Amino acid sequence: MGVFERYLSLWVLLCIGAGIALGEWFPAFFQAIGRMEFAQVNLPVGLLIWVMIVPMLLKVDFRALREVREHWRGVGVTLLINWAVKPFSMALLGWFFVREVFAPWLPADQLDSYLAGLILLAAAPCTAMVFVWSRLSNGDANFTLSQVALNDTIMIFAFAPIVGLLLGISSIVVPWDTLFTSVVLYIVIPLALAQLWRRRLLAGGATRYERTLATLGPISIGALLLTLVLLFAFQGEAILRQPLIIAILAVPILIQVFFNSGLAYWLNRRLGVAHCVAAPSALIGASNFFELAVATAISLFGFESGAALATVVGVLVEVPAMLAVVYIVNRSKRWYERAD
Repeated sequence: MGVFERYLSLWVLLCIGAGIALGEWFPAFFQAIGRMEFAQVNLPVGLLIWVMIVPMLLKVDFRALREVREHWRGVGVTLLINWAVKPFSMALLGWFFVREVFAPWLPADQLDSYLAGLILLAAAPCTAMVFVWSRLSNGDANFTLSQVALNDTIMIFAFAPIVGLLLGISSIVVPWDTLFTSVVLYIVIPLALAQLWRRRLLAGGATRYERTLATLGPISIGALLLTLVLLFAFQGEAILRQPLIIAILAVPILIQVFFNSGLAYWLNRRLGVAHCVAAPSALIGASNFFELAVATAISLFGFESGAALATVVGVLVEVPAMLAVVYIVNRSKRWYERAD
């Protein structure tokens, strides 16, 4: 892992501090940025999200879909967790913790917004960081590539309907046109551009492709951190008023990470799947495409919404939670491979 990935939680905490301070010192400047919208899409954030997402999507190889048949059991388990379990389990956890257990300690007018952010976070499986988690768990590279490519394909068609369904069940009104616009802006167009760019880079040789990824990495990281600073400049007042909000929102996120990864790991073992496939399957099943969640939350609910804050808490806990899962699957390999 690079320095950024290893200390992502630290950078997020620093961005929280910087964003809150800058928002207090220069409120007019950030309010002007918040008004820079077109069709309910904030233009500076939209640009930053593209700079974040496109380098990640360059790593996706749709030719790897040919490997799906070889690893069909592991793929089936991961698809079950990503699309039939994780969004719905997060909705249940959100209903329980946000609307019931912790409701007295949260702003009453933001309860629905927090729940919406948690649902957005769980409805999109991770694209980029899973390559890191797979390597750390000695996962099968072909399985990881094929699973990510398949998830990205499904996400184009399933993200908006699942989010709309769960928000509707939760009695949260959502503008469908904005939701579908987010899918087009933050999934379809960046994915198409990334694949065209990938093809052109590889035509010039693998060295050119790797060099481009290395160059774009710091730029993508900078865009993520700048987005977080912008968001916390708007969230500063709410956090200073209720400093426990971040810890409260982390509870359902952490529970769903360990629940979904554990369920995927156990199902793979029951089906006799090799550990090198089960480990990345559990990790992909638990991690989130938080960049998409942050962008969609801002588009649907705004910078100052509880939904935007909830998605950023997902960024905060992503690395320590997933490293814990990596540790568990690595330490339990002997148990996993032991015959009944």
